[in-house]
Amino acid sequence: METNLVVESIKFMFLGMGTVFLFLIIMIYFMGGMSNFVHRFFPEILVDTNSSVQSTQCIQSIQSIQNDQVDQKKIVAAITAAIKHHIES
Repeated sequence: METNLVVESIKFMFLGMGTVFLFLIIMIYFMGGMSNFVHRFFPEILVDTNSSVQSTQCIQSIQSIQNDQVDQKKIVAAITAAIKHHIES
């Protein structure tokens, strides 16, 4: 009873790779099905972009984000200056 270990290892390799490949194919089909299900029963709500109220709110939110970014840059500059001062002294 002599077994060739190389042949056995190749068999196990193809069995494992085939199992993973089959799992990935099944996963892709299920994800596509779930995507179709979500799009069918939960459609995306379209927003009217011509509304002046929404435009005003959008502009205000963009301005607040820009102000937050400026504040964050000032904080980073202050922390950097404090670290540099601490290292030099």
